[in-house]
Order: sequence, then C-alpha cells, then structure tokens
Amino acid sequence: MLKPATVAAPAELLPFLSATWPEVKRTQMKMWLKHQAVLVNDRPVTQFNHPLAAGDVVALRTGKFAAPKAELPGGMKIVYEDSAIVVIDKPAGLLSMATPAEPEKTAYALLTDYYRRGQDQGRERVFIVHRLDRETSGLMLLAKTAEAKASLQTRWDSFEKRYEAVCEGRMKSDTGTFASDLDESNPYKVHTAPHASEMTRHAVTHYRVITRTPFRTLVELTLATGRRHQIRVHLSQAGHPIIGDEKYGAKSNPAKRLGLHAVSLRFTHPVTRQDIHLTSPLPKELAKLFAPKSSRPAPDAGAQPGRQ
Repeated sequence: MLKPATVAAPAELLPFLSATWPEVKRTQMKMWLKHQAVLVNDRPVTQFNHPLAAGDVVALRTGKFAAPKAELPGGMKIVYEDSAIVVIDKPAGLLSMATPAEPEKTAYALLTDYYRRGQDQGRERVFIVHRLDRETSGLMLLAKTAEAKASLQTRWDSFEKRYEAVCEGRMKSDTGTFASDLDESNPYKVHTAPHASEMTRHAVTHYRVITRTPFRTLVELTLATGRRHQIRVHLSQAGHPIIGDEKYGAKSNPAKRLGLHAVSLRFTHPVTRQDIHLTSPLPKELAKLFAPKSSRPAPDAGAQPGRQ
C-alpha cells in the first residue's frame, strides 16, 4: 500500500489522487477506483468526483489488494459509498429490513454486521432510507448518519426513482400514466379503492415501453409517489401483471422470480448537495427474455429432406 495522504483543503478525489501521486498514470487511477482500491478514511470509494474535506485520509492499496471486492453477505453489492451514504444493489429474495418472521437475514442486518466486522458492540450502523420488496432487486439507498437519513427522507418524493418490469401481455400504448388511490391497510396485499382521506393514499406511476414480444412487455416505470406495491398494483390493474407476481394476478414465471428491478436512482447528496445518479442493469435472467432468438442454421446443400 502506498503511503496515505491527508487532505489539506477541499477537493475532488481524482484530481487529488493525480496531484498526490503524479507518478501514477490517470488510467491506472481510474482502474483502482473501479476496483475499490482507493480508500477514503479506510472506506473504499469508486466515484472519481467524490468530495474530499480537509482532514480526510486517502490511501491506495495496490497489487493483490486492488482486486475487485467480493460480494457482500446475502449477494449484495456496494454501488456507491462515502461517509454519509451507501447505495447497494440488492438481489431478489432478500428482505430490506426485519419482520417478525425474518429478524436477521435482511439487507439492513447484513450490512450493519459488515460495517461492524462482526463485533456486536461496534458503533458503526446504517439507517434505512427506503425499502424494496423482498422479491424486487436493484438499487437501495441507506444513510450512515441520522442527519443524512432525515435529509434524504424529507426530499424523497422529489428524487428520481426508475424501475424496469417484465409484465405479461403486449402493452398497447408506448407511454402513459397510472393514477389511483391505494388502500395499504392490509399488510400483505395492497388494493385500489375509492378516495378516502384517512384510508387511502394517491399513487402516480409514469411508464414507457422499452420493447415487446407477442407475449410480454419490458416497461420502464418512474415513480411520482412512493407507495407500497405501487408498481405491482398499477400494472395488475392495467391487465399486465409483472411476471412471477402471483399475488397480483400473474399466470407465468419464466425467470423464476418477480420481474421487477430498480434500475436508476437520482438524488441530491444530503451533505455535499451534489447530484448523484446511479444505475444498475436489468439482471440477466430478466434481460434474456427479450434477447433475439438465434436463427436456425440452414441445412447443408447435400442434405436430404426428412433425414437427420
């Protein structure tokens, strides 16, 4: 590991790296960032424009230490991290936070244990900013301080949250908006309902079709509100339930999972006020449902019809 350097004045990470270690090529710096080999205050950082404050300690771990970081417990991956927030890519099948039925194996519990390195009395912790359903994969934002959590949740509805869903049937309209009032009083299933100020909350989802096959549609959805099961209810109500979503009327499950993924998150950083835009590609088991079929090879010129 190269000798750590202490930041004297506010700066962005990549320019600081170049100025501190001029003998290292810029392309190598970017490679180290990609592989989480750059540490700020002992935490790996991958964003080239990560803001540094006076007193921060920056180190480079080289050689065998610069290998890509393994997945976190539970199959999670860190997409972005600094001293105030962490964004993970959550796999399908993992709860966001504890329930009476599952108090331990959750994104929150596993990530907290990761930061504490298994020390029960460790002081490191994370705070849930929003949740993803157990069956939904993709980007999930957590805070590292109570102040960051409060700041993010106060402005949550103003941030951009985009999802991609594989739904049953061929949607006719290329774009549109779903809007309805949702009754969330049942903890297991959400229903549309007539407006009632105390019992329902208004939900709005904008959609854009990405591609279609004769039997299913890949659609991008942008949330204008953040209600529980909002996307799942709206697509089901439109007659196009998400594949694998038997609870809301799906009849097929070709990917053996719910066909919903949080692909993009854009928000204002709670401390630096910088615009943060992160993306996660559609998982392969969902993307392959729309991959073009390879054409069948033509028979040899001398082949006889009906023979194999």
